[in-house]
Amino acid sequence: MTPRGPSWKWIVCGLLLLASAINYMDRQTLAGASVRIKNEFHLSPSQYGQIEAMFGYAFAAGSVVFGWAADRFQIRGLYALVLVLWSIAGFATGMAADAGQLLLCRAFLGFFEAGHWPCAIRTTRLLLDERQRSMGNGLLQSGASLGAIITPLILRMLMGDASVAGGWRTPFLVVGAAGLLWIIPWFLLVRSGDLAGNPAGPANAGTSRPSTPLLDVLLSPRMLVIFGTIACINTTWQVLRAWLVLFLQEGRGYTEAQALYFNSAWFGAADIGCIAAGALAARLARRGVGVHASRVWVFAGCSLLCATAAAVPWLSKGAPLLIVLALVAAGALGVFPLYHAFTQDLPGEHQGKITGIAGVAAWIIPAQAQRLFGIVVERTGSFDYGLALAGLLPLLALFPLWLLWNRGEAKRAS
Repeated sequence: MTPRGPSWKWIVCGLLLLASAINYMDRQTLAGASVRIKNEFHLSPSQYGQIEAMFGYAFAAGSVVFGWAADRFQIRGLYALVLVLWSIAGFATGMAADAGQLLLCRAFLGFFEAGHWPCAIRTTRLLLDERQRSMGNGLLQSGASLGAIITPLILRMLMGDASVAGGWRTPFLVVGAAGLLWIIPWFLLVRSGDLAGNPAGPANAGTSRPSTPLLDVLLSPRMLVIFGTIACINTTWQVLRAWLVLFLQEGRGYTEAQALYFNSAWFGAADIGCIAAGALAARLARRGVGVHASRVWVFAGCSLLCATAAAVPWLSKGAPLLIVLALVAAGALGVFPLYHAFTQDLPGEHQGKITGIAGVAAWIIPAQAQRLFGIVVERTGSFDYGLALAGLLPLLALFPLWLLWNRGEAKRAS
């Protein structure tokens, strides 16, 4: 068998980036077409929020299922399977006849999309060492915004004039069908034995039983920090992702075209923030700052960028508002490669289950936030204060990461 070259693992990381892009294209098509879908199905803001919430609940359930499966089954086949299934669910959304069918399609999409992250995070752990993981995770996570950059442009091209009934359906059909093509390079690049290694390291080599019981991991101080961190940062990201186009059109009076073009630029800013955060943390670690300290410092910078959302209620339509929203985007996605790197400090034999179980906190709380956000908009007629509050949440996650992450380990070592 031909040995792998040194660039192979980064090519695979690039393929993970594409999987994240497809994941978000299927997901973000609804948000981009939200105004048309609301009008066609006569949805109130709270009903739209419930549809986003159902996606989150299903994602939480799928996170547990596929988190376990990622540690149990071969990643090569499992990853391809979940991508095929969520692509089918995305395709079916374009054929939904009413709000009930739309809700069901979003539930299936959320459930199967949840398999992406346990599979991808386990893959980067197997491929990369701890100094490289922030960068590898940055590439992986940046695919989310890459897909979201492309999606508004696809919507603008395929939906046609707003007066055409059902024009929103075509992008769901095209994006869902296109996702199936990913499995071809995946099977060509990744052989059956490539991802069969032990991510826990040499200490566990040759053993069939995990060295650390899963319950001990789940009850550890670090895992509690992980739960709190992902609940905060994913609530910020999911609220912004789901409501931005509606906010721009209904909250600030932008046209559909203006909102979609800015939405694409917004995800471009998020992509820059994500890659820059992962690269900066890796660079600081190489320069001797310390792996943990470099992650925390970059996380702090990203959290401060998110916090500029507090200015949204005082900004009207115009350049200052758009600049602030772009800064928020960079910070909101920039925290994710750092978060994934923290999860990879936990026992590697449980990597899939850790990612999956953390996904419950990652999606149950954002799902509730989506529902409540819709109710608040319906009652107050304003998106502003909900967006401002969402931007402050990563700051809440910063302090446990800074103060508590290494405390338990220091006590154990002493």
